[in-house]
Amino acid sequence: MPHHKSAKKALRQSEKRRLRNKAFKSRVKTEIKKFLNYLESGNLEKAETQLRVAQSLLHKGVSKGIFHWKRAGNKISKLFQKLEKFKQKLATQ
Repeated sequence: MPHHKSAKKALRQSEKRRLRNKAFKSRVKTEIKKFLNYLESGNLEKAETQLRVAQSLLHKGVSKGIFHWKRAGNKISKLFQKLEKFKQKLATQ
């Protein structure tokens, strides 16, 4: 445990940030799972809408310093690839 006043404050602040970041990351994961579930069920319109929500949250996470910008970019890219693959699958049927 910290002994100095400033170290105690830093500990309190980092704990608050950790919990806030954890909640935000959990929310992002939930939105991504919703998108993937819509894709699996074949609901293209809802999947596209949900992808925009997930993309927005990932960008917000980057601006808040929760995610690295390259990690968020890669994640968004992979999600769009899955959506395009699904669209191609629908077009061939």
